[in-house]
Amino acid sequence: MKRIILITGGERSGKSSYAEKTALSLTANPVYIATARVWDDEFRERVRRHQLRRGPEWTNIEEELELGRHDVSGRTAVIDCVTLWCTNFFFRDRQRAEQDQAWVNQCLNDFKAEFDRFTAQDATFIFVTNEIGMGGVSANTLQRRFTDLQGWVNQYIASKADEVTLMVSGIPVKIK
Repeated sequence: MKRIILITGGERSGKSSYAEKTALSLTANPVYIATARVWDDEFRERVRRHQLRRGPEWTNIEEELELGRHDVSGRTAVIDCVTLWCTNFFFRDRQRAEQDQAWVNQCLNDFKAEFDRFTAQDATFIFVTNEIGMGGVSANTLQRRFTDLQGWVNQYIASKADEVTLMVSGIPVKIK
């Protein structure tokens, strides 16, 4: 039976750990889909620490854009994270991201189509995302455009989700 869970919150709020614990409470052999593009040594180390935290019971998949290419039918999958997944859509064309507001709408439509394709499978999906729009409004146009995209993506996933949890200082707060 298909189920969509969204776990959201600020940076270092405990989202990933909570998602992993939730997955392990549902199955002995979850799937972990990493959407990150490793861009520097510090981030490479962060990825390594995340991998060490998970044990051999996890099936690990690295996918930057086309999650729907992967069959997770009948499985429980943690997708970590939506923010990096959005970043990959947004920066496919950096020039358009910097110069064209319509690019945000194109990215949102592309994201929705891929999300719908991926979640059409009969599986349990646990999406991890960031609430980047809870702070002040950036003076940087590119950052504002990305914040718009991320906010609309989060709203879309939340509208499709069976459950939404907000992580605050390591404490899960049930939203939906």
